[in-house]
Amino acid sequence: MTVESGMAWSWTRVGALIHKELRDFRRNRFILFTMAVLPIILVALPMVQLFTIPAAAASTTLDTHIGLGMLYMLLIPAVVPSALAAYSVVGERDQGTLESVLVTPIRREEFLVGKALAAFLPAQIVAYAVFGVFLACAALFSAPGVASAIFHGNHILIQVLFTPLLSGWSIWVGIAISTRSVDVRVAQQLSMFASLPPLALVSLMALNVITPTVGLALGIAAAFIALDGLGWRAVATLFDRERLVTGGTA
Repeated sequence: MTVESGMAWSWTRVGALIHKELRDFRRNRFILFTMAVLPIILVALPMVQLFTIPAAAASTTLDTHIGLGMLYMLLIPAVVPSALAAYSVVGERDQGTLESVLVTPIRREEFLVGKALAAFLPAQIVAYAVFGVFLACAALFSAPGVASAIFHGNHILIQVLFTPLLSGWSIWVGIAISTRSVDVRVAQQLSMFASLPPLALVSLMALNVITPTVGLALGIAAAFIALDGLGWRAVATLFDRERLVTGGTA
């Protein structure tokens, strides 16, 4: 039995790693740009959709405009955590701090969960805050028919339900890429592209190409949960602590 396998799980170690990650994010200009400027751009686009919808628009046109606006906001939980997760390992290597972290008494699973939560929590705060601003503007300033279509359709269900699930996929893909990359920018670019495929399915529901019933949404959400769980196990299995420390093959 290895020393790691003999250690009990510790949320204290996980919390310390999360605190360290958040501190590192504050010093990274690209990450600050991704978390601040990108959400502003992505909330501006749905606002344009919101205020350019004719008050007397047909229901199909109305749903299409609203769905497109919601789709812009779903890019936030897909893209923001992917940039953070892609930085998680290769960023440590780039700063020369990876070895000092991995030689500490922290389990592989604790390391991965700490990195994942450090990317997940800020992304959820940003995504739901932007969505809240959008809903507030819709309630206060949009035409009554437009506000009614937003609040009484399935748009809110899709946004609330799939925001954390899209983030989970993006995070595990980003961490997997980060462990195999040697350049931070390449890792972040690859992670952003890899985070988009699941968004295609959600976008079909947001645009009413697939009728987003509650049962269908919950079924797809369950599939996403299973996929996120498999992603975590796959990354944990492929995570080679010795290779990351030595730069060689374990």
